[in-house]
Amino acid sequence: MPNIKSAKKRVKVINTKTARNKAIKSEIKTVLKKAQTAVANGDANAKEAVTYAIKKVDQAAAKGIMHKNKAARKKSQLAKLVK
Repeated sequence: MPNIKSAKKRVKVINTKTARNKAIKSEIKTVLKKAQTAVANGDANAKEAVTYAIKKVDQAAAKGIMHKNKAARKKSQLAKLVK
């Protein structure tokens, strides 16, 4: 446990950021899975689900939660599913 005031603050900030990043990663996984199942089942709103998933992946890459190359790969995989 840190004794210095700035180190204590860093622990708090890191915990907050970790919680936010974990929530966003979890949401991305859920959205990707929903998009894949929508395309597999041939739902009418499959294209909308894929578009939403691509948007979320872009946002995660912009925030640095997901690497830009991984984001590009996921978007490519989603586009291939729709095609």
